[in-house]
Amino acid sequence: MTKQIVRDGFGWGFLLWLVGYVIGIALFPFVPGWAIGWIIMPIGIVLTLGVLFRKIDSAEFSHYLSLAAIWTAIAVVFDYFFLVLIFKPADGYYKLDVYAYYVLMFVLPIAVGLRKIEAKNR
Repeated sequence: MTKQIVRDGFGWGFLLWLVGYVIGIALFPFVPGWAIGWIIMPIGIVLTLGVLFRKIDSAEFSHYLSLAAIWTAIAVVFDYFFLVLIFKPADGYYKLDVYAYYVLMFVLPIAVGLRKIEAKNR
């Protein structure tokens, strides 16, 4: 595993997850539980795209595919341990917003990677 994939995958993946987690905890006293994910999602999308376009630089599609897998795994595992197990939401945690978040964590790195690689090859 290269230093770049460790930094980009685990570093940025954890940081993006942590930002969403902190925002969610901050919103919890003020917003109904069902709405928190929908409020965080646009912020998370903008932050994720910012990281992908400004901080991630690779000409290899495999790098972006690795990011997709690592970022999704971080989201799933950390959500389970730090949200589901700790807070035990009464109405459950896994709803449409959470599944959309997991899909976006997988799709965004791939989509941006394809776009950046295509632009470099022109």
